[in-house]
Formats: sequence, C-alpha cells, structure tokens
Amino acid sequence: MKISIGNDHAGPDYKLAIVKHLESKGIEVINHGTDTFDSVDYPDFVHPVANDVENGVVDFGIIICGSGNGVAMSVNKHQKIRAALCWIKEIAVLARQHNDANIISLPARYTSIQQCIEMVDAFLNTAFEGGRHQNRVNKIACK
Repeated sequence: MKISIGNDHAGPDYKLAIVKHLESKGIEVINHGTDTFDSVDYPDFVHPVANDVENGVVDFGIIICGSGNGVAMSVNKHQKIRAALCWIKEIAVLARQHNDANIISLPARYTSIQQCIEMVDAFLNTAFEGGRHQNRVNKIACK
C-alpha cells in the first residue's frame, strides 16, 4: 500500500507520528506536508495529495489541519476525490464502507495523535461495501 499525506502548520507532529506508524507496517508514504509550525496556506500542501490519489500514484490520502475542514474543502474540488472529515474511528469506518472515501481529513486541534492513528488504521483497513451505496457514490462528482 502507498499513501500520500499533507498537512499545514497545525499538524507536523501528527503527520510525523502517522508516517512513523504507517512505515512500521511497511506502508510507503509520500510526504507533501510542512514540517514546521510556521503559518502556511493549507491548499498548497493538500492539492498534491489529491493529485496523487486522483492519478493513481497512491492508494489513499491523509490530510491534516486544525479543524480538518479547510483541507477537506480544498481536496474535494478534485473530481475523483471523496475526502471525509473524521473525528472518531466509527466515522472513518463509515466513510470507507458507505462513501468509498479515498482521503481522510483529520482535525489536529480537536483530536489526539493516538485517536488519529486509530482513525487512519480503521480507514485503511475498511473496504467499501458497494451494493446500495455504489449508486449514491456515483452521484457525488459533478459532471
């Protein structure tokens, strides 16, 4: 499995912990995020993640900012992206099962690093159920 990750200044420590965790499991990670706490513009660090997912360079994406909202709004402008803002593990599971989400958005200022690692694991280990959900997912992107 290959993952792309991006973050703004609210998430360097979260990104570092998630990358370390994923790499310990043999997962390759492409890092597009900032490594400092200096203020940056989050779209600059998450559009490359969306491009990686959209172009099939990676299997999934992970994006991090203070609330998770700005980064999710940014990447969801891409036609093939379904980014889900997740606050708890159960939402991460449902985002995959019901919405076939391909990017998880994490709110660094409202969750712990351990919670985020658990959400990422749940997200990456949950399959899309298809079935009745497929028709709905097909209607998400604008044509």
